[in-house]
Amino acid sequence: MEDYLYGCAYYPEYLPYDRIKTDLQWMKEAGLNTVRLAESTWSTWEPRDGVFDFSLLCRTLALCERFGLNAIIGTPTYAMPAWLVKKDPGVLVEGKNRQAQYGTRQNMDLWNPTYRFHAERLIRRLMEAVQPFSCVIGFQLDNETKYYDNYSPRLQAMFVEELKARFGTVDALNRAFGLAYWSNSLGNWADFPDMRGCVNASLASAFDAFRRKQAADFLLWQRGIVDEYRRVDQFVTQNLDFEWKKFGASIAQDGYSYGVQAGISHVAAAKALTLAGTDIYHPTQDELTGAEIAFGGDEVRSLRDAPYLVLESQAQAFKYWTPYPGQLRLHTLSHLASGAAGQLYWNWHSIHNGYETWWKGILSHDLEKNAVYDEIAHIGKELSALPKELLSMKKQNKIALLVDNRAMDALTWFPVDKDLSYNDIVRGWYDTLYRMNLECDVLHVEALPERIDRYTMIVTPALYTASESTIALLRDFVNRGGVLVSSFRSFYADETLTMRHERLPYGMTDVFGVYHQEQ
Repeated sequence: MEDYLYGCAYYPEYLPYDRIKTDLQWMKEAGLNTVRLAESTWSTWEPRDGVFDFSLLCRTLALCERFGLNAIIGTPTYAMPAWLVKKDPGVLVEGKNRQAQYGTRQNMDLWNPTYRFHAERLIRRLMEAVQPFSCVIGFQLDNETKYYDNYSPRLQAMFVEELKARFGTVDALNRAFGLAYWSNSLGNWADFPDMRGCVNASLASAFDAFRRKQAADFLLWQRGIVDEYRRVDQFVTQNLDFEWKKFGASIAQDGYSYGVQAGISHVAAAKALTLAGTDIYHPTQDELTGAEIAFGGDEVRSLRDAPYLVLESQAQAFKYWTPYPGQLRLHTLSHLASGAAGQLYWNWHSIHNGYETWWKGILSHDLEKNAVYDEIAHIGKELSALPKELLSMKKQNKIALLVDNRAMDALTWFPVDKDLSYNDIVRGWYDTLYRMNLECDVLHVEALPERIDRYTMIVTPALYTASESTIALLRDFVNRGGVLVSSFRSFYADETLTMRHERLPYGMTDVFGVYHQEQ
């Protein structure tokens, strides 16, 4: 991409009256060049089973071409219409405690055949509708995809088949996961229990890893459909999100993007994308440090070792995110400094009905220009004047901070402290590096073999699980002069979360010159 993609999500289907021309004109005047469309409203595009109407979307795209705006089209598969649930209630995900109810988004069983059939049909009809428009520069697969706590019999049966292929016999499974404890060992595969009652951390972690990979495979499935229609110059992205840090209340607005995501493998998901994308929401006003933006960028950029797209960032959002004058500019420059190829706001206009009524967009509910709009226009002017070289930076950090979903699983089962999570530890180390002005890649451990040679320092916050091959890589790294910095609870268990029966830190006592036997 030659230009920095600067824009917003736009939902003309939510507007109280038709003002698409006005909105697109104002976007153009503000220096925005990209709109993200279509991903939230399956029921608008298919109001009844098999009845499609993309007229509003096509009219919007025609006006985008008239005003010279790029468009990113999202597949609207993350929010199901009521008619689909009535047709087959099994499309609702069956969680650990109960089956989901209709009303919220992201409540579907990604592996339900009825859901897959209708999702594929919708994607194909959408792709056909938008093919004529040259302004469409890329596609977003689904939205913030995760496995949604799925415990359906279908998914559990798939997991058992995966274990059979991996271990062959139940005896091998019993030994690997220590299932003799509390009489959990199996005599045959037919005895395999419902995972909702599982108390074995090794088996539960394997199930979570399986579900994370399956969620990523859902994106690969969508990518295959989209590839049948897209031009070679059109990218494929997804807004990978992060663990949501709560301040204490239960509402979603009381929190922000924080740490490693438990609901999907970002490493596997990135294989479905030609351009990694993300959501990054964070505290602002007096709580803004910059580390909140940098962590998300460093993790997503490191997935493909390439520039990435911020598909959602905050404009006003809610009361304690309303930015001080100049803070939106700081946000944009921070994204740019982290290696972003573009930034889109969520969203253009505040919504007048529904759950996110007070998650405010660029325009407030009066739909008039305001101070936020004026600052975004100022940013747009600055971006247009930046040298092209600055818009295609490739970061070459010499420090890697290793993260691992399996270590996060382990510390969920075996927390260091009831008030200290894996992501608290990760962010503690990352934020310290940030304050010291030591830039780093946030690297998933799976990527270490192919990238280890570029680093002079590696940091492992609470790397509870480590394979023999990972340990060998790190030992060799140190032997060649690399600096290894590790926290407590690193190098305890193998990939199955089975504790080692040698001195800790396992395989690294001579590297660090110490060992420990107590907590």
